[in-house]
Amino acid sequence: VWNALVLGVRDYFRKNGFNDAVIALSGGVDSSIVATIAVDALGANCVRGFALPSRYSSQHSRTDAADLATRLGVTLEEIPIEVAHVALASSLALVLGGEPTGLTDENLQSRIRGVLMMGISNATGAVVLTTGNKSEMAVGYSTLYGDSAGGFAVIKDVPKTLVYQLCAWRNEEAQRHGLDDVIPNSILTKAPSAELRPDQRDDQSLPPYDVLDPILEMYVEHDATAAQITAAGYDAALVARITSL
Repeated sequence: VWNALVLGVRDYFRKNGFNDAVIALSGGVDSSIVATIAVDALGANCVRGFALPSRYSSQHSRTDAADLATRLGVTLEEIPIEVAHVALASSLALVLGGEPTGLTDENLQSRIRGVLMMGISNATGAVVLTTGNKSEMAVGYSTLYGDSAGGFAVIKDVPKTLVYQLCAWRNEEAQRHGLDDVIPNSILTKAPSAELRPDQRDDQSLPPYDVLDPILEMYVEHDATAAQITAAGYDAALVARITSL
């Protein structure tokens, strides 16, 4: 699977005449695996990372992103989004009757990042590699014109649980060649989070991925009905919720 993903990226770039890739590195597992695949496919000199921290970005995520970039040998430049966040929130407040909150404010941050990454792409000719995985896309845990904005979605067909397995495999490959882990262990062991609000975790909005992914596989890959998935032993209310998403 890893080699197929690397080949897909390399072929897309070569056959379409592109040379360079840019990636928003959050310090999370999805952007980390995409950056690693890109380096394997294109070479570190053709990949640039950008950290786009908000008021909610944790220090450990910023450190993890920097650590990953160092291990991959790619540059990492930081563009804080606070100024844009405040400006756009103030503009929205004029028509919303107050500062945006909840999902509106969360998506606003993601869209600011999408605008900046696409601006870099337009100015440099580099392709933005988006980082959404199949589990998120299947249930809409993604922001239109935000983290979904870009030129090529590297792991769009890779469920979240497989993302972790692939990262572990890539580190094992490095170890077999006497090298250090490519993807920092701290990225693989922390709870997944979009970091768009204080103390946010994916499992506050979704079931754990080891529960979600088997349901999605039955529903999406094998065309099982909700009744068939429930009959396989999954909670009926959870199945109804996931299939409705």
